[in-house]
Amino acid sequence: MNTALYETYVQILHEELVPAMGCTEPIAVAYAGALARQTLGTLPERIELTVSGNIIKNVKSVIVPHTGGRKGLPVAVAAGVRVGDAGAQLEVLANVTEDQLPLLDEYLSAAEITVSKSPLRCPFDIQVCVLAGGDTAFVQIVGSHTNVVRIEKNGEVLLSKPFSEEAAQPPESRRSLTVKDIIVFADEVDLNDVRVPIARQIEYNTAIAEAGLTGQYGAAIGKILLDSYGDSVQNRAKAWAAAGSDARMNGCEKPVVINSGSGNQGMTASLPVIVYARELKASEEQLYRALVVSNLVTIHLKTGIGSLSAYCGATSAGAGAGAGICYLYGGRYDEIAHTIVNALAINSGMLCDGAKASCAAKIASAVEAGLLGMQMYRHDSQFYGGDGIVVKGVENTIRAVSSIARDGMRETDNEIIRLMIGEETVK
Repeated sequence: MNTALYETYVQILHEELVPAMGCTEPIAVAYAGALARQTLGTLPERIELTVSGNIIKNVKSVIVPHTGGRKGLPVAVAAGVRVGDAGAQLEVLANVTEDQLPLLDEYLSAAEITVSKSPLRCPFDIQVCVLAGGDTAFVQIVGSHTNVVRIEKNGEVLLSKPFSEEAAQPPESRRSLTVKDIIVFADEVDLNDVRVPIARQIEYNTAIAEAGLTGQYGAAIGKILLDSYGDSVQNRAKAWAAAGSDARMNGCEKPVVINSGSGNQGMTASLPVIVYARELKASEEQLYRALVVSNLVTIHLKTGIGSLSAYCGATSAGAGAGAGICYLYGGRYDEIAHTIVNALAINSGMLCDGAKASCAAKIASAVEAGLLGMQMYRHDSQFYGGDGIVVKGVENTIRAVSSIARDGMRETDNEIIRLMIGEETVK
């Protein structure tokens, strides 16, 4: 692999595999609120929050971490404003203590908070305007969770970055990803170049999965899988990934390492690979290289889709996990390419209807599709070009699925949002 491409892939892993506390959409709202308050320089008397439909969808039913089980957009933005740390970005609420919760409740009662739907076509848009006395501040995040495109104070522009109202275009570096190069990189990478993000992913995501299996969170999908279907490695792979989501969607105050802006995708891409590595007694080196495959394949699959859509991101991460597990078994390009194609053929079309407890069950389904995709090829079975959405060649199939998810399901997304929230949800 040439040096430039090698360094690009290392950079992608460091940029994508970062810690986040709680579901990333409410956290992004809290981050925008904290940054707006920091810019204003005082506690706002009024907050005007404007967000895209996809943000409303993904915040509606999920607990905002470190808020004592509270949910919703007003809670997310108020928590960021009143007790958040803007400098911590996606860990903006990580250091909030129980002693600070009365401050949040007091602020929610005293402040005037309005929520409205963004008129922009961009599926990821967060705008926070805060006011106190005669002073105002404004922060806008577009396209991804920490992509601040505008900051103003009293009408003076402090930061301005160009953006499109359409879905955010991926960085040029992500366009360099191919399945073939990902496998070459995984074989060749000096593990010291990726040790920090991969080791942190193993530590954080394993810890939250254990919390999901031992605590009482959400619909307890992880526990139900183990109780109902036993302790096979295939079932444990699904159960551990689901348990991480059980905990994360329902108030567990442990961080996760995300992938493609999503904690659920970060857990889906990593935990099944970790479970299989333990079962196979793989070395640390084998586990790290397999996680490089699963993470980069997941990022590759998500690149053409965008961060928020009607297409459940766990589908991409489940295919990534299947690819990583295939790598653990000694699979390389042919085996991994067919695993990905098979998995996408099985589960593409699973809908994203927001962040909530049922995400854990969807993750289990996505992991099952990845595992079945791998086992099909191990048993000399595969889907071929012309079978439904499958196109000849893994990269062509990835592009086809991306087009369906990004463009074809756009109206589906709008209908999901209308059904979930109704226009009366926001003013």
